[in-house]
Amino acid sequence: MPLTPQEIEHIAKLARLDLTKDQKKRFRVQLEAILDYIEKLQDLDTEDIAPTTSILGGRRPLREDEPQSSLSKEDLFKNAPKHDDGQFKIPPVFES
Repeated sequence: MPLTPQEIEHIAKLARLDLTKDQKKRFRVQLEAILDYIEKLQDLDTEDIAPTTSILGGRRPLREDEPQSSLSKEDLFKNAPKHDDGQFKIPPVFES
């Protein structure tokens, strides 16, 4: 799936990446390869495959879900760039 330079710029902006010209070329090639592979996967007939089918043959790779104590507010906000009144502060998502 060919991507335009403008699409690469847009994706980099969304990901907050400051890419060089060479990085943009490499990113474009890699992302196009990923999207081509996903396109091939869309062509697979999965009609008779149950949604819960696992390549692990029924084994559960994850631990049991058990309640645990959560982080304290102090620990939770320790690495937050900005917080106030028990909430994370982030830049506005929508521009007015």
